[in-house]
Amino acid sequence: MNKPQIGVIGAGECDERIFKLAEEVGRGIARKNAVLICGALGGVMEAAAKGANEENGTTLGIIPGKNREDANPYIDISVVSDLGEARNALIARSSDVLIAVSGGYGTLSEIAMSLKMGKKVVVLECQWNIEGTYKVNSPEEAVEKAFEFL
Repeated sequence: MNKPQIGVIGAGECDERIFKLAEEVGRGIARKNAVLICGALGGVMEAAAKGANEENGTTLGIIPGKNREDANPYIDISVVSDLGEARNALIARSSDVLIAVSGGYGTLSEIAMSLKMGKKVVVLECQWNIEGTYKVNSPEEAVEKAFEFL
């Protein structure tokens, strides 16, 4: 049986508090033996991948550009899309469930696409109240809720 694939979405830049939350989400995903999928760049994506790596988890990053070298250092498997922000659709489609940690308009687009595709989306520290998402208060709760949906 394939491992679950959990998408972690969020801004490419974030403060230290959000970075730490995303790192904990990544650790939790790895501890539950799932693959972490993200956009491969910085901020929340890098933090989640870092956390997963620290727990010997597997990370898959879908790069928006043409170069594998653009991936953050915690990505194990790089998918070069050359699709820019349109790569968000690949992240949503490839994930069994998604966890949004804070974020901006790119994150909002990923949430919308995920919901349109019928995916469950758990949100942590997001500024929006979006019908169909599941708001949680901690990284641990985010991971637990995501795994309930598998």
